[in-house]
Amino acid sequence: MMLARIGAFAAHRHRGVLVVAALFFMAAGFLGGGVADRLSLGGFEDRGAESTHARELLDERFGGQPNLVLLVEPTSSDVDDAAVAAAGRALTEELGNEEGIGAVASYWTLGNAPPLRSENGDSALVLAVIEGGDDVVADVAEEIIPRYTRETGSVITVRPGGIAAVFDEVGKTIEKDALRAELVALPITLVLLVLVFGSVVAATLPLAIGILSIVGTFVVLRVVASFTEVSVYSLNLTTAMGLGLAIDYSLFIVSRYREEVRAGATSYDAVVRTVRTAGRTVTFSALTVAVSLAALLVFPLAFLRSFAYAGIAVVVMAGVASVVVLPAMLAALGPRVEKWVLWRHKHAVEGEGMWHRIAVFVMRRPLPVAIVVTGLLLLLGLPFLGLRLGLPDDRSLPKDAASRQVTEQIRRDYTSQESSALSVVLPGADPTAATEISSYAATLSAIDGVARVDATTGSYINGTRVFPGTPASARFRGAEGAGTYLSVVPAVDPLSEAGERLAADVRAAPTGPGAAPTGLGAALVAGPSAELVDTKDSITSRIPLAGLLIAASTFVVLFLSFGSLLVPAKAVVLNLLSLTATFGAMVWIFQEGHLTGLLDVTATGSLTATMPILMFCIAFGLSMDYEVFLLSRIKEEHDRSGDNTRSVALGLERTGRIVTAAALLISVIFAAFALTSGVSFMKLFGVGLTMAVIMDATLIRGALVPAFMKLAGEANWWAPGPLKRFYDRFGIAEHDELPDLVPDSVELASR
Repeated sequence: MMLARIGAFAAHRHRGVLVVAALFFMAAGFLGGGVADRLSLGGFEDRGAESTHARELLDERFGGQPNLVLLVEPTSSDVDDAAVAAAGRALTEELGNEEGIGAVASYWTLGNAPPLRSENGDSALVLAVIEGGDDVVADVAEEIIPRYTRETGSVITVRPGGIAAVFDEVGKTIEKDALRAELVALPITLVLLVLVFGSVVAATLPLAIGILSIVGTFVVLRVVASFTEVSVYSLNLTTAMGLGLAIDYSLFIVSRYREEVRAGATSYDAVVRTVRTAGRTVTFSALTVAVSLAALLVFPLAFLRSFAYAGIAVVVMAGVASVVVLPAMLAALGPRVEKWVLWRHKHAVEGEGMWHRIAVFVMRRPLPVAIVVTGLLLLLGLPFLGLRLGLPDDRSLPKDAASRQVTEQIRRDYTSQESSALSVVLPGADPTAATEISSYAATLSAIDGVARVDATTGSYINGTRVFPGTPASARFRGAEGAGTYLSVVPAVDPLSEAGERLAADVRAAPTGPGAAPTGLGAALVAGPSAELVDTKDSITSRIPLAGLLIAASTFVVLFLSFGSLLVPAKAVVLNLLSLTATFGAMVWIFQEGHLTGLLDVTATGSLTATMPILMFCIAFGLSMDYEVFLLSRIKEEHDRSGDNTRSVALGLERTGRIVTAAALLISVIFAAFALTSGVSFMKLFGVGLTMAVIMDATLIRGALVPAFMKLAGEANWWAPGPLKRFYDRFGIAEHDELPDLVPDSVELASR
């Protein structure tokens, strides 16, 4: 009854609804226009993890870890030439005087330290710390990097690298690519909408709802950002999901409205019936998508939680706009919704059409179809068993990216990973305890995968001190004598399995009796390898809880919608099955390296740790979106006829074209992000979601749903007595009768 009343209100008071919507749009545009400036560029770490705590201590007491590297190359001779050395020292001093720069060291200021010199002497490194949090680091890097990019010079050339330079370039690339994606997707989407609707006026309605949803979500994100950290990357999801869901919901609403008008209903009654039926479907669909995205809130990473904030907000905005504002638009337009018709669809006679024939074909042989399609999906999903999680690095950027080229040259020409060192922080140690520190440093340097350990007492290789302490070693002593730290320089790729083993071995090395005559206190380990281990632990430890929340809440929502135990269980299982092939393909392409030339990405042997869980929640929600569309129509037909086979065939017939069109349109949006992105994990995001949507709208909706619905028969709608009574009392069922909510004399066109 509630939705019918909303429909009647939207139809009867359509002018007021549209005025309020227009005022909201203008206010939201004003308040949310600068939302990007309020959002964070960080949020990738677990605030409660050991590596995060260790990094905060490093920043507070020791000036932080090097995050900016300058690759210095002489224009002639080598790095030990007197003129080159003078230029290198001057460059180091110049960088050290920059605002926002903390500790700075270089090959020349550390007494020609061999690790900071390339093997053939044609380049050397300057290491610096940009102080502050992620956003401050990003701002300083954006200002400094262009000024320290010096490709020409009389003595040396300078090129910036390191994590600060890499992620400065990643952020700029994503921002530029997102704009390109929108410029590509919007005109294509508009053309496809015209083809789907046949009318220019009708085709503009989904875009209007999408833009309203996006702008409204910007306001929500701005408010949320005033209380907690919100990642700027969530804006990409806001745009993609806002357009995609608005198109999905608008297709369903407008198609049902047209169907009611063709059946002889007045425009007014068509609006009310549409909201009561299709609006109910949209409401439950939005709820299931929001539930899936809400599972991201259980993860401690602000990056993932940000996508929950954005996703839930944009789903709610799209749902409300589709159920309230869009019906008001239809009421205001009336017959004019068909204005500027370019072509008209041929409406199949009931019981005919391609999707009806597909359903009949499948239901005549449901078991073979179910076995073949299920086997195919499981086979395509096999590569997912070899999933490895990692963190993004310079290889996420295109091959011609400046910071990637610098980092790859350092990786190739230097024997150790100076800018990727593990930092072992000893906050309770006495920095003057030379014997204990020396013993501990020697122990760490003997660990497999360690190139060198630097401490206040000197540098250590393979368990032996090779250089005594120098004035530069004072940097390992905390401010006002508060503790010390050791720099463990790896000889292995820090973001590899070997890097993870190294972090575990360093953490396992004792600092108490057995390592030194007296203990040094607890050790905290920071650095890329430690961050990788902690990030993986933070994500994988919460996956069971997230999965349980998604499954349980989705089951409850679908039970309240359909009053069945089997239908919700089947929906969850089929949606999981549809994702197996998608995730198998993602591992096969982006981790194992197949088709990387075609996609112009570099496989690193792992997938960015946050991407699979983010993609799962989004893809599961979208899959359930289409599931609700189809099941709602099947349930409506079953309530009307009581014939399971007929209801499945008619349900697929009446939603098949809509779901296919919706999948095609949202796939265009995701594909635009994939094709225009130069950052590999964003390309993974776009390609993966495109595949998930297409797979779900074809193999799942066209084959497995009718097959399993046929096999289950009337058991589809069964529930035990107590639950059936609960559903009859609290569930939201459809009723064929249209309540008489307003006087019949009120005519829509004249209001």
